[in-house]
Amino acid sequence: MKHLFGIISIVLFCSFFVQEQDKQTYGSMLSDAAVELTKTTVIYDPKYYALDYPNGDLPADRGVCTDVVVRAYRKLGIDLQKEVHEDMRTHFNLYPKSWGLTKPDRNIDHRRVPNLMVYFSRCGRIKAITTNPEDYQPGDIVVWDLGGGTTHIGLVINQKSHDGKRNLIVHNIGNGQEISDCLFEYRIIGHYQYPG
Repeated sequence: MKHLFGIISIVLFCSFFVQEQDKQTYGSMLSDAAVELTKTTVIYDPKYYALDYPNGDLPADRGVCTDVVVRAYRKLGIDLQKEVHEDMRTHFNLYPKSWGLTKPDRNIDHRRVPNLMVYFSRCGRIKAITTNPEDYQPGDIVVWDLGGGTTHIGLVINQKSHDGKRNLIVHNIGNGQEISDCLFEYRIIGHYQYPG
């Protein structure tokens, strides 16, 4: 019986260890995908575009902050346009009504920060909002309030600030897809993990 208990304990520990390793590996892969995006010149462009569906995207040289997140996940085979649209079709009442829509719009819904916040809250994992930089790991999604009703979103990557205290962020706040030391520059209002 002790032998069986020992085997079960080892199996459970190994299972937990593999799951934790998978999370870290996925976060690293998402971080790498986000960093790769910064090698493409992108002009900040919040214009509405009619997109293909699924896997629709605006021209590669255009985008906003949400497009950084969408494109990074797409590099890993996850189509947030499709995922958000399908969730909104089923649970439209749970999403913000800030834009006067009466039904989902597959061209823009995944490109709105408040919609991504609802989606990641529902389908991902909500993480604590803290002032401890160690709580923000590569692959985490962070949402900020820039003031005046403007929200912003970015991805935590596996590169550190010059002082080595914080992970950097890939985002597009108007200068194209870039790497910045801005984790605590704005008020954080969302912190998520979405492994897909």
